[in-house]
Amino acid sequence: MTRPGDTADRLDTEATAARALLDGLRRDFTGIVDASANSNADDEHDPEGSTIAFERSQVTAMIDQAERRLREIAAARARLDAGTYGLCEVCGEPIAAARLEARPTARTCVACS
Repeated sequence: MTRPGDTADRLDTEATAARALLDGLRRDFTGIVDASANSNADDEHDPEGSTIAFERSQVTAMIDQAERRLREIAAARARLDAGTYGLCEVCGEPIAAARLEARPTARTCVACS
């Protein structure tokens, strides 16, 4: 089993990476919007590739995923601070160390997921 300090460090590292990804995605989104602001391009019928609307939608979905990941990490950190990290929220039994290693934000054991 991992020590709480190791788990906290890992969650902090994952949160830092998720925030960096989120910042980059937000810059990408702003760049897409700014690039198309003064354009009169008909991106709906552009035979050259994906539309600007599609690119905006794709980046928005990735922003949503990164924000969700940050919420999951914050919740895992709160469970760690409360002393309930690693316990299944459904049955109360310990979550297998291998599951927590693979998915440190896991809330449930394999049997309850």
